[in-house]
Amino acid sequence: MNIYVGNLSWQMTDEDLRNLFEQHGTVASAKIVKDKVSGRSKGFGFVEMEDDGEAQAAITNLYDSEVMGRKIIVNESQPKQQGSGGSGGGYKKRSFGGGSGGGGGYKKGGYDRGGGGGGYNRDY
Repeated sequence: MNIYVGNLSWQMTDEDLRNLFEQHGTVASAKIVKDKVSGRSKGFGFVEMEDDGEAQAAITNLYDSEVMGRKIIVNESQPKQQGSGGSGGGYKKRSFGGGSGGGGGYKKGGYDRGGGGGGYNRDY
């Protein structure tokens, strides 16, 4: 069973996470998700346990418990939603510019996507 663990301390390591769950059974893997650029923890991770009974016991015992000064969230990991509806597909449109009325974003001599007439901004 794959288990989601959230609200982790920034200082927690993969090894700390593994040790926490090994108190409840055999851990196949324990990984804290990190930012690709900074390498800093994102505050959540995943633990994989082969025995579903042990995994369920770990979820029950660790949910809302305090670890390194934070109350952690522990539940069964849900698979990523793919395809149907919503924003599937992996490509996200990026928005440049501000909200309505051209109130932000790129202005001088650039393209303004913020509304207020649409098209090129005429601040020459």
